[in-house]
Amino acid sequence: MKKLLVVVALFVATLSNAQKGHIFLGGDVGYSSEKIGDAKSTNFEFAPRVGYMFANTWGVGVEGSIQNIDLAGSPKTERYKIGGFLRYITPITETFAFYADLGGGYQTYSVNDAKGMYAFFTPNLSINVKHGVALNFSIGGIKYDNLDGHNDPRQERFSFDFGNSFNIGISKNFSL
Repeated sequence: MKKLLVVVALFVATLSNAQKGHIFLGGDVGYSSEKIGDAKSTNFEFAPRVGYMFANTWGVGVEGSIQNIDLAGSPKTERYKIGGFLRYITPITETFAFYADLGGGYQTYSVNDAKGMYAFFTPNLSINVKHGVALNFSIGGIKYDNLDGHNDPRQERFSFDFGNSFNIGISKNFSL
């Protein structure tokens, strides 16, 4: 039930050329697989977002993520995130827009029942394809997260990964 509520509460976001009073939906789906010798790992993530433009260039929204990680020889693990974000959008042309998201939230990790917080700043480029549908591109950002688990030391990560990652997303804009 808890997983279902997270999925329903999170359902998608990102957008280009938003206007006041619009709702935007989008998100990311990711899969990776790695094999080193006999060891294999797979990772699947579903990260929806939904937001509302309260001004022509400002929006606010909620996001979530469900991630399944399978490492050979280790128990399957799951990571859940739920949080919020503030978005600033500025059109460059009728087709292109720049937007940046600043946000954070709560996360859990099934290994040792770890819990913690996360924060991020991510600049993006959006290409308006047609009828409120946009492709969104990011080349990294600034991220921080921490996890506290039972009988494990506190984990903290900070990354400044501009140019070290590449993400593509899709979004849809709806008028109210």
